[in-house]
Amino acid sequence: MIVFVFIGSLLGLMALGMPVAFALIGCGLVMMFYMGITDPQIVIQNMWDGANSFPLLAVPFFMLAGELMNAGGMTRRIITMAMAWIGHIRGGLGYVAVLAAIVMASLSGSAVADAAALASVLIPLMRNAGYDINRSCGLISCGGIIAPVLPPSVGMIIFGVAGGVSITKLFLAGIVPGILMGLAIMLAWRWSIGRDNPGVEPRRNLAERLSETRKALWALVMPVVVIGGLKIGAFTPTEAAVIAAVYSLFVGVFVYREIKLSDLFGLMYRAAETTAVVMFLVAAAGVSAWLITTANIPQQLADMVQPFMDNKIVLMAILMVIVLIVGTAMDFTPTVLILTPVLMPIVKQAGIDPVYFGVLFIMNNAIGLVTPPVGTVLNVVCGVARVPMSGVIKGVVPFMIAQIAVLVLLVIFPQIVLWPLAMMSK
Repeated sequence: MIVFVFIGSLLGLMALGMPVAFALIGCGLVMMFYMGITDPQIVIQNMWDGANSFPLLAVPFFMLAGELMNAGGMTRRIITMAMAWIGHIRGGLGYVAVLAAIVMASLSGSAVADAAALASVLIPLMRNAGYDINRSCGLISCGGIIAPVLPPSVGMIIFGVAGGVSITKLFLAGIVPGILMGLAIMLAWRWSIGRDNPGVEPRRNLAERLSETRKALWALVMPVVVIGGLKIGAFTPTEAAVIAAVYSLFVGVFVYREIKLSDLFGLMYRAAETTAVVMFLVAAAGVSAWLITTANIPQQLADMVQPFMDNKIVLMAILMVIVLIVGTAMDFTPTVLILTPVLMPIVKQAGIDPVYFGVLFIMNNAIGLVTPPVGTVLNVVCGVARVPMSGVIKGVVPFMIAQIAVLVLLVIFPQIVLWPLAMMSK
């Protein structure tokens, strides 16, 4: 019965239009009343405990790094470099979008920021070149959602804290799935433009290509520093976030000189706004997470899926379907915070590697960012491109199917995800 109280109160409060963070707190109060717990200090204590985590310090610094990279010209130079190398190929701007998305994902970890930056630069070019605008928006949207999977990923930080999983291992395990997501939508793009005849960018000579690469070199160095430092154990994910922010500030102010000192307050303010939203969600989720554990909801759900406990592939498939369905109706961060304390005990009981589950869980939630009706990234790209959502929904379908196919592949072959960790341990 407590399962239905939890789900019913949460969905009921959200249906009334209550923000997700307040709905989580309200859901916790309903569960407390049902369980006969009357101490209001439990709410405050668990909100404090939920947000009082050293690894979560990485969130504001990665948010700030993303703002500094976009304002400092790093993002634009990555796109320009990619256009210099492959813009002349048939459908080249689409490949540029995916390549730039992969590189940018390894810098910021924010799907919304990456998709908005890509759309603002590439959509006008793709429109002028004669590409189908709905398909182009769909491609850029699916390129943007690579960011939560590739390190450094804010989503993985939140999952790692909520699920008690090593963030460094999550980062390393996300590399191959993130690249596979990019390759999958490249293949879908090649197939989908088969009957089109879009214009192409002029071919650049080697000197021009090398020149654009040199201009983008400062941006390309950052993921090498961050991921390399994590791999050799030089610093923690939280320290990596600080390094990324300081590096982005240095490049934007002193190298590219596109950030003025007068711009810093606005950039920090926007990063603080985004961080405040995320951290309040994390704090509110601490209440429901504690009550979920106290009410033994994970064990009740484990009993429901008991017939599949011995078959890890089938169990993972069932869990992924559940997450995919929830992701269509709920945004990324709330889904991670709500489902992690529910599903992680089941995963551990079934003997599934928590890192493997975490990567697929985050990947699944990322796909939810382009699935209507919520589709946060889809909405952002539509807003930037000034096109109606109805057309972009059709345009995103081939790319979304391609990324779901990658998810299915990883469910069947978990060793693909765990391969980088196995290599690191040797």
